[in-house]
Amino acid sequence: MQFLSDSLARVKPSPSIAITTLAGELRAAGRDVIGLSAGEPDFDTPDNIKEAAIRAIQAGKTKYTAPDGIAELKQAVCDKFSRDNGLEYTPAQVSVGTGGKQILYNALMATLNPGDEVVIPAPYWVSYPDMVRLAGGTPVCVESTLETGFKITPEQLEAALSPKTKWFIFNSPSNPTGAGYHAQELKALTDVLLRHPHVWVMSDDMYEHLVFDDFTFCTPAQIEPQLYDRTLTCNGVSKAYAMTGWRIGYAAGPKPLIDAMRKIQSQSTSNPCTISQWAAVEALNGTQDYLLPNTAVFRRRRDLVISLLSTIDGVACPVPDGAFYVYPSIAGLIGRTSAGGVAITDDEAFAKALLEEADVAVVHGAAYGLSPNFRISYAASDEILTEACRRIQAFCAALR
Repeated sequence: MQFLSDSLARVKPSPSIAITTLAGELRAAGRDVIGLSAGEPDFDTPDNIKEAAIRAIQAGKTKYTAPDGIAELKQAVCDKFSRDNGLEYTPAQVSVGTGGKQILYNALMATLNPGDEVVIPAPYWVSYPDMVRLAGGTPVCVESTLETGFKITPEQLEAALSPKTKWFIFNSPSNPTGAGYHAQELKALTDVLLRHPHVWVMSDDMYEHLVFDDFTFCTPAQIEPQLYDRTLTCNGVSKAYAMTGWRIGYAAGPKPLIDAMRKIQSQSTSNPCTISQWAAVEALNGTQDYLLPNTAVFRRRRDLVISLLSTIDGVACPVPDGAFYVYPSIAGLIGRTSAGGVAITDDEAFAKALLEEADVAVVHGAAYGLSPNFRISYAASDEILTEACRRIQAFCAALR
């Protein structure tokens, strides 16, 4: 009898986590590796949030809670959606999970059956397709292009939808590209979705507060209220509030879906960390004064990285609207050979050679469903980013 599940064969480990782990191992072995693969802010969690967690510990708030979150946090989520997005929910329409990933996974597990399809724009966050596969569904990936700013068109979305489509996963600003859909671009997509009433929308808004220049964030149910009853609007405190390790994500949507997600969570992890929940209450209800200054830092870093990478012959680096990633194309480098003798046949070969010969860890584009590219996370100091880009410049200059 086979011991391991067949479903396990349908998925692979997260490439970004694998690269980050490898970079850490190389540093531990004495290599001067610069890791630009981790998707987390380098800022510390704000003091008011840490103090709220300490108060919760001192008050003895260390017991089990409801499986999908305390009432205070659910109300804070409702207030956040009303304040920031003009979306009105009740606490019964809110689910709180152990990070944004669990929220997405619960929704897919609660809704997908064999044969169900999920449309995912590419490039995509590495976990979307594999979570769909684990839940028994089939990912249908729709490739965007550099020319469209890494955004799919309404025509592409229309062509990808079928009678088997259950979900459309939407992420703006995007991981890995930082591309964001303006209101009119999103409205064009929601117009398509209105013509397909059997398709639900899963909007991953994790980078909502990390937007630059003249970009204004918007989310599908906000742009098209007719989609409210079939949209799960997902978010979390990880990125904007520098709380990646606290592991709190949340979503709001139709109550029957939220009830189904609660059932999944009650039989898997049960409640998120109680202390983290109280910290998240403070994150959402407390001062938001640090969001704009932090975003300004990320914008400066974005401009620094783009200015340095854009000098490299054969590399094209579009300007992101948000998040803290750039997704350069290396189409002009394919077919060359590194100084160490590695043939640059694709973006994975490029990333491996860059790590081995220049001690810079990035994630190859194939991991995100679109090549030939690589992702850099610029959630690092100016000094680290400058040195990393200098090494990438030297590595590329030595290609022949």
